Amino acid sequence: MTDPKLDRALLDPTRLAIVALLAGTEWAEFAFVRDSVELSDSALSKQISALGAGGYVETRKGYVGKRPRTWINLSVGGRAALSAHVAALHDIATRAGRPD
Repeated sequence: MTDPKLDRALLDPTRLAIVALLAGTEWAEFAFVRDSVELSDSALSKQISALGAGGYVETRKGYVGKRPRTWINLSVGGRAALSAHVAALHDIATRAGRPD
């Protein structure tokens, strides 16, 4: 049974790892996120697209010298969703083993 307070997008462990990583930073470079969560470029791109479509993250493209770069930021809504999701997980863990 899925607790209604859990965020469906963040039930995916990869997406949760990405969002949790971004919560501790602002505008992380794509390569940093890729290496930190140990994904390929294409796998991270797919996850970022899904999170972006849901309003969890925002991206910015630019250049460092002549090299193209992508930066990723956790949106205000993404921060709120992560906080609510973690609180729901905490509630579930707290109830574990308690007799009703």
